This record gives sequence, structure tokens and C-alpha cells, in this order.
Amino acid sequence: MLVDEFLPAYDVSDAVATVVQADVATTWDALMQVDLIEVGRTRPMVGFLGALRALPELGSHLLHGESPQQPPKQLRLHDTTKVPLGEGGWVLLGERPRDEIALGLVGKFWRPIIDYAQVAPESFHDFAEPGYAKTVYSLSVRALDEQRTLLSGVMRTATTDEQARKWFRRYWTLGVGSGAHIVVSGVLDLTREMAEG
Repeated sequence: MLVDEFLPAYDVSDAVATVVQADVATTWDALMQVDLIEVGRTRPMVGFLGALRALPELGSHLLHGESPQQPPKQLRLHDTTKVPLGEGGWVLLGERPRDEIALGLVGKFWRPIIDYAQVAPESFHDFAEPGYAKTVYSLSVRALDEQRTLLSGVMRTATTDEQARKWFRRYWTLGVGSGAHIVVSGVLDLTREMAEG
């Protein structure tokens, strides 16, 4: 899998899966069309977690007399690769149509306002600058039979040194792990509803 290519060794990992009563092509198309803004609107806990994560950035804008960024009206997985880091943007690490898509970020996620590193897909695997964590989200579809698909999400994070590992463990232990699980579950849940509809 792409997630194994980009992050074979990691500090933490989480996986979520659901069975979709639809074929692989229909499920993949739904995954590519799922609106992440809609996930937050229809899954209150996902919306709450997104708002909570945005608070430090919003506070910083207000303290400096700046207008906060208006959220986009719609945000699909591919749209996130066109948005700047820090505004909901991700790096497209790789994609195998009707199979798997992998998105990544490198940052100091434990800081109230995340400090991101600009890392190209081809440099992601070998990035080792001290003080950072690397995260990969992989979403994939697998045929169970002609009309049922396993839709799954895997999230992995690796740190680049011991200091980053300590900070990241604190951050993860304070509930971020369960938050990441809730967010990915929401994406898969709405994708399943769309594919089955």
C-alpha cells in the first residue's frame, strides 16, 4: 500500500473501516466526491473538533487585527491539495485510482499554531529534519465481492527525533488520537451513505 511506501516505520497508527453495499467504482467515486465541510456539518463531533483545532489560528488573526480566512464552501480530498498548509491543505503523496489515495503533512502538530514544513511527495519518505512529525492518511477501497466494498482509512505518524516524539506523545495522549479516529470515521461514514444512495 502507498501508506507503507511513504511511512513504513511509525510511532502511532490508527485504522478505521466499513463495509459499503456498492461496487468498488461507485465507492471510489463517492470517496472522491465526499465534501469534508459536509462531514463537519452532519457529524457534530467532527465539526466540534475542527472548530477546536481552528481556535488558536483564529485567535492569532484577531489579536493581530487580521480578518480570519473564510472557510471554503466545499472541500473534497483533491481540493485539500490546492489549499495552503495551515489552512486545511495537505500534500498529495500518491494515488492509485479506484484503489488508494495517500495524503501527508509534516509539522509540529503539538503547537497551538502548527509549524508546517514544506515537503514534496518525493522527499516525504526521507524527510528527517529534527523536531517534526510526519503524518500520512491513506484511504482505500477493496472489493469483497461484486456488490460489496471494504472502505478503509489508515493514519500513521512518525517523529524525526526523541524531542519531537515526547511532544507528540503528549499531544496524542491528550485525545488527538481519538479525534483523528472520529474524523476519519466521519469521512468513511458519509462516503458509505453516498455510495449506497
